[in-house]
Amino acid sequence: MTAGRYRVTVSTDGQPLLQGWWDDETVGRRKFASWVGEHGSRPGARVTLVDEETGGVLTEWPDAR
Repeated sequence: MTAGRYRVTVSTDGQPLLQGWWDDETVGRRKFASWVGEHGSRPGARVTLVDEETGGVLTEWPDAR
């Protein structure tokens, strides 16, 4: 069994709390939005969606800018 291409991670204070992998980017983006809603109020929370094939961060919350 292999992990999917798109990984969503919820971390708090830099430590991973929850991770999931999906083969479909649309599903990964939906899960990203869902986890922001579910876990975004935790102190120090950060949620990221990464394309494991390219290593690129597709989106993150809160925005790193």
